[in-house]
Amino acid sequence: MMCTPRECLHTERGSLASVNRTFSFGCSPAKTFPEIKLRAVTIQSISIATISLSIAIMANRPHALDVSPVHIVATLFYRIDKPHKALLPDQVPHTPQDAIPAASLETLRDGASPTKNLEAYPLEPPTQGPDALDNLYGNYISQSCLNDFTTTLSSILPGLQPETVAVRKLERSNHCRVVEAIFPLPSVSTVPLEILRRHESVSRFELEWNVECVFQADTIHRRYKRLAVFDMDSTLIQQEVIDEIASVIGVEKEVAAITAAAMNGELDFEASLRARCKLLKGVPATVFETLRPRITLNEGVKELITALKRLGFKTAVLSGGFTPLTGWMGQQLGLDYAYANHLVVSEDGHTLTGELTGEIVHAQKKRQHVLEISHKEGILLDQVVCVGDGANDLPMMGVAGLGVAFHAKPKVQLLAPARLNTRSMQDLLYLFGITKEEQDELLK
Repeated sequence: MMCTPRECLHTERGSLASVNRTFSFGCSPAKTFPEIKLRAVTIQSISIATISLSIAIMANRPHALDVSPVHIVATLFYRIDKPHKALLPDQVPHTPQDAIPAASLETLRDGASPTKNLEAYPLEPPTQGPDALDNLYGNYISQSCLNDFTTTLSSILPGLQPETVAVRKLERSNHCRVVEAIFPLPSVSTVPLEILRRHESVSRFELEWNVECVFQADTIHRRYKRLAVFDMDSTLIQQEVIDEIASVIGVEKEVAAITAAAMNGELDFEASLRARCKLLKGVPATVFETLRPRITLNEGVKELITALKRLGFKTAVLSGGFTPLTGWMGQQLGLDYAYANHLVVSEDGHTLTGELTGEIVHAQKKRQHVLEISHKEGILLDQVVCVGDGANDLPMMGVAGLGVAFHAKPKVQLLAPARLNTRSMQDLLYLFGITKEEQDELLK
């Protein structure tokens, strides 16, 4: 141990000859005052240098944005059902000897013609979108794709540090098609989640890499949902029921036009529904039994419902269609709730009158049903997921923790909290962070 400095008083020949202040440190020889002063200056210099170095290290240390309480998870889906075609000359599957097809609307690529009227066709070709990159690096979510995604996020969110973006594959495959990217929302950022979902840079990234991005707040409720609510027509099933009925009686064109306008939000849903129902006057009441064999589930629906039930979910279908088919479909899938519209049957029970009875299951009624079911089951709205395809599904999507537009109409995809255009509805499970292997385990 080091001793406490002390003053030593030295006397010579019994008288006070001189007073010399010295300091003893352990076993070291006593030091004179000038020597001690020099050492103190040296120690002070070292201390200043150490402090300066510490300040420099602190200045260069990244800000602690990675401990932000608000984290966002982006689920990236590669659109495997619509891979980009090869653009390199040596990969184009054509030769100079191939016959040139005659010019017609049918020979144009999908989406190349904005009109079917040749006279109205523009003199200049449509503006080209961004170059496809997935065909150069692979038809999956490659590391180059992820690097570009991080760069895109950094350009949108000032202060986001690339090293704070954590990536998790949701498939054990070298050519993984679904990936989670979790990152903190910097405190200096003024970009809310809703803007991030619709940002132009994100849209460009999606086009370039042929992916879809679903952004959510990364909370415990994101991972542990408890109630799943579905629209039926064109969501759980591939058909629009009223269009199928119309095809039986030969008024499909009139009904289809009204249905399309209603789903795009161009017409009031209730008024359009009543207008379509009037066209069904005189149709045999047994038409719903006739239609059952024609009803086809969308891919992955049965597997999704099975997995949700095994996870303890409550499930519901809220349809702007009709109770005979909605109730039957609910029983087929084992759903807990089923609500739809009631068509009036004639007094003899043989035909439909073309009128509706009871409350109409329109947009606000669907929203009300979601609120009532969640309250009855004691489930937080943050733990609810709603899936639909029409404008009348947007209000119920808005109150749910997650609202998903599945293969929805264009306007609905723009307004919905999230959109999903993958081949299988089972992919909804990825949005809860459930991996492909975990899904397989659930479905055994």
